[in-house]
Amino acid sequence: MTARIGVVTFPGSLDDRDTQRAIRLAGAEPVALWHKDKDLKQVDAVVLPGGFSYGDYLRAGAISRFSPVMDTVIEQAKAGLPVLGICNGFQVLTEAHLLPGAMLGNDHLHFICRDQKLRVENAETAWTGDYRQGQEIHIPLKNMDGRYVADSYTLDKLEAEGRVVFRYLDFNPNGSLGDIAGVTNEAGNVVGLMPHPEHAVEPLIGTGRTDGLPFFTSILKKLVNA
Repeated sequence: MTARIGVVTFPGSLDDRDTQRAIRLAGAEPVALWHKDKDLKQVDAVVLPGGFSYGDYLRAGAISRFSPVMDTVIEQAKAGLPVLGICNGFQVLTEAHLLPGAMLGNDHLHFICRDQKLRVENAETAWTGDYRQGQEIHIPLKNMDGRYVADSYTLDKLEAEGRVVFRYLDFNPNGSLGDIAGVTNEAGNVVGLMPHPEHAVEPLIGTGRTDGLPFFTSILKKLVNA
């Protein structure tokens, strides 16, 4: 049976269709989920895509966190459902307290769009099993509020527990503390990152590489072998 991965569309989501395509290329079935519906349609995993949900008013992700669909996502994520938050989706996950820390405006106060070099720090989450720890990859990045921050206790805890999943290399594009580009929860089923792996799944788009495809093949293998 084909794994079914839901992709939530909020008002202002930009990359939901791209994410659905990446899921399809990996061999799974993408399932469109609407933000006003609590029903996750019995999907095996969920992706919160990038964009500017609700125009990023108040704070990025702050309003989306209260969408009806998030009640179910939060409940099921705590029960083990794999959830990936990409860019704005990462912001939503921090606002929902499924991931620690917070996202603030870039330290240079400008929107940034570039191909970004990352190092894989944790290849044991539900979404990173097809990477190698220490592997260097290139993933497109585009954000205005991408600066990851947390108090010193949380940062030390993340580092000690190996919960920093990705780290910026060569250039910190937004002032994120510890060069952190992505983190995971304690169970490893919830992952958030600012770069956009769905834009690096085919040679003709994004970076011209397929470094983002392992996100989607990783979760597929995880679900098939579960």
